[in-house]
Amino acid sequence: MKSPNLQHGFTMLEVLISMIVIALGLLGYAGLQATSMKNSNTAYLRSQATILSHDIVERMRVNRTIALAGSYNVAIGSTGGGGGIAGDDISEWKRNLTQSLPAGDGMVVVTGVGASQGNVQITVQWDDDGDGTPTAFVMQSRL
Repeated sequence: MKSPNLQHGFTMLEVLISMIVIALGLLGYAGLQATSMKNSNTAYLRSQATILSHDIVERMRVNRTIALAGSYNVAIGSTGGGGGIAGDDISEWKRNLTQSLPAGDGMVVVTGVGASQGNVQITVQWDDDGDGTPTAFVMQSRL
């Protein structure tokens, strides 16, 4: 006499549950990978902003007398332009910003009188997320 088997489909249920667990694990891994790539891109753009900020400060140090006179001051949205070494430096710096950063732009302000003369503030901004909201990097230095 044959004994009745009351456990039909149990193996199929185990396979289904294991497939769901694996799918959820892979989905979590994909989300982690996407977040990692976004953070890596953000770090890269911030590094570019830092390098470009140091670039303009070094250009100003080479041309310190003209920089202290305010010839390197430029606003965000301005092309810089102008003549002479300062104008060429600003134009090239602004061009490098737009080439290296998405919607990249920058500002230079030289301030100070007397003992505090030669303080410079560099602001570099770009669109990190592509949503139109600018991300800014601000660096202060001394000429």
